[in-house]
Amino acid sequence: MKNKLASLWEILLVSTRLGLTSFGGPIAHLGYFRDEYVIKRKWMDEDSYAQLVALCQFIPGPASSQVGIGIGMVRAGWLGGIISFIGFTFPSVLALILFALTLQSFNQFDLGWIQGLKIVAVAVVAQAVMGMAKNLAPDFPRKTITLIAVVTAVLWQTTMTQILIIIIAGIIGFFVYKNVADHKETSLHVPVSKKFALISLVMFFAILFLLPIINQIFTAEWITVFDRFYRSGALVFGGGHVVLPLLEMEFVPSGFLSEEAFLAGYGAAQAVPGPLFTFAAYLGTIINGWQGGLLASFAIFLPAFLLIAGTLPFWQQISKNKNMKAALYGVNAAVVGILIAALYDPIWTSTIHSAADFSLAAILFFMLNYWKLPPWIVVVTGAVAGAIMHML
Repeated sequence: MKNKLASLWEILLVSTRLGLTSFGGPIAHLGYFRDEYVIKRKWMDEDSYAQLVALCQFIPGPASSQVGIGIGMVRAGWLGGIISFIGFTFPSVLALILFALTLQSFNQFDLGWIQGLKIVAVAVVAQAVMGMAKNLAPDFPRKTITLIAVVTAVLWQTTMTQILIIIIAGIIGFFVYKNVADHKETSLHVPVSKKFALISLVMFFAILFLLPIINQIFTAEWITVFDRFYRSGALVFGGGHVVLPLLEMEFVPSGFLSEEAFLAGYGAAQAVPGPLFTFAAYLGTIINGWQGGLLASFAIFLPAFLLIAGTLPFWQQISKNKNMKAALYGVNAAVVGILIAALYDPIWTSTIHSAADFSLAAILFFMLNYWKLPPWIVVVTGAVAGAIMHML
């Protein structure tokens, strides 16, 4: 019991620190997670981490949040997943609730430091890509799969692209590596029962299909709000940037809030650390105070937890299969390619606009990759440098 409590406390501390410092969106979060959980703490190996990322790319919901939940589950069961989620998510939920409550006095801030934080994301993702490519795409076939994934993801940007890339890469990996003798055991062991997993999947679908019916019967505002946020979290592929326009369609035309209020929150969501899905906290607060913010946050993230809890224990068993491991060789290489594509667009294209931006990105990359400085120092440096550059 003492060891379990110590593990949960460690998960809370580490995930909260990441929740306070992980700027840059979902792909950058995967870089922060890899640096903290794989490289520094060695809670799982590189292959297991890539498998977890691939699974979370394959199922709907906020991929980076689901990876964080999955890491917590691997470390300390379903309770570890909840603690990891709370630590990583609560800082940005709190920040956006406070922003919504003080909207009139919180609109005077310098955009320069936000640009600096976006440049930090460039350095973080570049470091993650280099490290993962070295381990997951070491030979010619996997380098080729990575290249194909990059080109496809950049040129064909749809909500289904990543899923199709992963499926095709898995098929290629199966045929290329099915006779490879070195099928080493991975450490992706999840202390969660299959019974709990099945209950989670049943709950996911039951809530998804029953909530609209309940909403029609009782027509209470909080049920309507819960239903719309849950459905948004359950049916979106591609992460936070995809769910934002979906939320706008759900709440602006119906009069829950104005277009101006929505856009103000959208800007704030880009400026805080943690997952973009916490934008729901802002919307819920505008609709019904801080209680509405907490309800909206719970509703939009609940399907993410149910899906990862419902699939990860089965994924563990499937990944032990020799043929599946061969397929995962290709999948892992494709994940590297998807990350490289994301480094280019949207991260690079929306961030690096000048020689000064590129120079700062290079400095921050060296701070992370070669000088081995803690990520929080890199984040602070990027924010301060961005503010200074904005004033010059």
